[in-house]
Amino acid sequence: MDANGDDNDDVEAEDDEEDEDAEDETDEDDGDENGGDASVEGETYTVATDNSFVPFAFVDLDTDELTGFDIDLMDAVSEEAGFDVEYETVDFNAALSGIQAGTYDASINAMSITEEREDSVDFSDPYYPDSGIILAVSEEDGDIQSLEDAEADGATVGTGQGSTSQDYLEENTDNVDIEPYPDVTEAYQAVIAGHVDAVLYDEPNILYFVEEQAQGQMFTVGEKLTGEDYAIGMPQDHELVEPINEALETLRDDGTYDDIFEEWFGERPEGT
Repeated sequence: MDANGDDNDDVEAEDDEEDEDAEDETDEDDGDENGGDASVEGETYTVATDNSFVPFAFVDLDTDELTGFDIDLMDAVSEEAGFDVEYETVDFNAALSGIQAGTYDASINAMSITEEREDSVDFSDPYYPDSGIILAVSEEDGDIQSLEDAEADGATVGTGQGSTSQDYLEENTDNVDIEPYPDVTEAYQAVIAGHVDAVLYDEPNILYFVEEQAQGQMFTVGEKLTGEDYAIGMPQDHELVEPINEALETLRDDGTYDDIFEEWFGERPEGT
């Protein structure tokens, strides 16, 4: 009688374990069906961004709210993945170092993927194609028409501090005075004011400033130079990497990414 009772208890215990396993699988399936990742759904994450990088992230002067391509895309990603976002506005260097230190959960600020950064940062899949970098000056027909001209003149060239443009200048020029600025808008103003001879930076940002804010006082010259894709940066082995990549894929598949891209750049991405 005691032996049979033990057998019955064992069967009941096994049934309970199977029921619990089934519930766990149901919970996981529910998370997938809702479009969110069960491990991040309902959580709030701190995302760093640079609010001076138009049109990717900046403050709308009319509404005093953070806006831009990066912001709209990150909002769509977080909604698709099921988590909430709190933005922390910092300069590019602070965002990068904050990700490396684990201060922020993610950073979306037109951050280029480089081999050096990949040693300390986990990147999402690219969300913006190779942007390239380009030179800008205050005189359209002046002496400087290319980076080679700037080097021949021993010019002072402004750029964004900690950017791939600064890296490019350091690696590819010997006779320019590199002047890095924490806020690249200050570099643009320095060109217009004549404090530096030229500025080298990401083409989308320079073109936006030239077309929307420079009022005919700054011009691009020369050919677009090499650049890298933009991606969302995260601390290494962070739980957001997979959910963000899955959300980005969904947004591309359902057309949401293309809609956001067209809103900010006036055209659909190439190949769509």
